[in-house]
Amino acid sequence: MIDSGYALGVIAAMGLVTFGLRALPFVAAEWLKRHPMVPRLGRFLPLAIMTILLLHSIAGAASAHAAGPGPELLAAALVMLLQWWRRNALLSILTGTVVYVLSRNLGWL
Repeated sequence: MIDSGYALGVIAAMGLVTFGLRALPFVAAEWLKRHPMVPRLGRFLPLAIMTILLLHSIAGAASAHAAGPGPELLAAALVMLLQWWRRNALLSILTGTVVYVLSRNLGWL
């Protein structure tokens, strides 16, 4: 069994690290405002993260089903088309989600 003093020390250390990581952006706010890399990351990073999440979701969901990636590709294509046409993220995401769930559960593809 673990010594309770050791366990409390570990929990306290984890709490301090967690608090420090969450407080760091607020402490470093002035430095971040002046750093030239921050605006560039602000323009590039959201698109890169969304692309990675999309590819991971499509690959993960497609490999989990024997039917293949049809519903995932249909939903992703629909989301991209709607976003390009209407420029409304909520509409695109909701429509893609509904089409994916219906096509996966009803066996459209």
